[in-house]
Parts: sequence; C-alpha cells; structure tokens
Amino acid sequence: MNQTFASTPASAGLLDRFGTAEERVMRAVDAIRQGGGVVVVDDEDRENEGDVIYAAETITAEQMALLIREGSGIVCLILTDADARRLDLPPMVGSNTARFGTAFTVSIEAREGVSTGVSAADRVTTIRTAIADGCRPEDLARPGHVFPIRAHAGGLAARRGHTEATIELTTLAGRRPAGVLCEVMNPDGTMARLPELVAFAERQGMPVVTIEDLVGAMRLRSAA
Repeated sequence: MNQTFASTPASAGLLDRFGTAEERVMRAVDAIRQGGGVVVVDDEDRENEGDVIYAAETITAEQMALLIREGSGIVCLILTDADARRLDLPPMVGSNTARFGTAFTVSIEAREGVSTGVSAADRVTTIRTAIADGCRPEDLARPGHVFPIRAHAGGLAARRGHTEATIELTTLAGRRPAGVLCEVMNPDGTMARLPELVAFAERQGMPVVTIEDLVGAMRLRSAA
C-alpha cells in the first residue's frame, strides 16, 4: 500500500494545522464551492507533489495568473471522460508511456475571444468556452495553450491522481465536474514538497487536503 503524507509523524504534524482528515475534506469542498483554490497533495511514493485546484466554472483571470506565476505554467483543464468525448478531444499520443498514465488530450484554444491564447484572461476564456453546455468541437482550436486531461471514468477508486481528485472535489462541491490545476513550484524551479506546499497554502489562505483524505471520505460514504 502506498505511504501517504499523513502516515509519517513529521508530515502528520504539518497537516494537523489544517484539521483532521475529515475536516480537511470539508474545508476543501467548501473552498471549491465558494470559488476558491485548494492545494491537493498526493503520496510520497507517487508524484510527491501538490497541485492548486480550482473549479473550472469559477476560475478568474487573477486566479489563473497565480497558477502561471507560482506554478509550473502548465495549466490543465480536467474533464470527465464523457466531456472529453463530447468535445472530440483525442489523446495527445497514440501510445501513452507516461509513468502514471496521465491522460493528456490534444491542447486547445478558444477559436473566438482570445488573442495569442497565452495570457491569463485568454486561458480563462478557453476554459469557459470548453466547459460551456453548448460548446462544440469546432469551437476549439488545436493545438493551444490549455492542456486538457481526461479523468479516469472509475474516479479515485480506479486511479489516485490529482486529475481524479479534481473531479471528486468539484462534484462534492456541487460544481460542474471540471477543474483547473497546476503543480506548485519553488522559486528556484524545483517542485514544492509538503513543507513548501503548506507554507504556500498558508500564504494564499488555501486549505490543504490529501488524496488519501478524499479516498477515505469516499469509502465512508460508500459504507454509510
């Protein structure tokens, strides 16, 4: 079984300031419901990274700018399998050999309402276009500067990734099951680990939740 951040004494101490596992899930869901961001961390022996996640339907240009400024710059739009199919977004490659099988599709850009597609406002326009009820495949240019990822149809029960955690959080929050995420980086270009992620979350006023927290909450709901 994977070792989680919360399973080591040092990590548990860092996470405790954000409450119990149940409280962390509740606060994360509430933040997404209110249009805020959440830092989601995964297992130490998986990616060992943290992503900032927003609901796709509420993300603002200011929030997008934060992702670009503080993150890797690779801003991803998380879609359900059904929505990716509806938009006719094929896989980025024919044979996915990525370590964790992250299901990137071709990148996209809104056909209308953007300039170069790179600015924070342009990326938000692309995201809002893609998740709109009436969006058609022809409304999106390919390639572009937003990177859709298709979530596993089985959710967190099938794959414990940030992608599936995004769909879980937005669904629990009563939002459209689509989100925006970006990995958090340190100023020196290295990936932020738990101590840096906690410091980042506290600076930004964001809750922190682990994927294991979300899986545990899911199991409790299933057993109820």
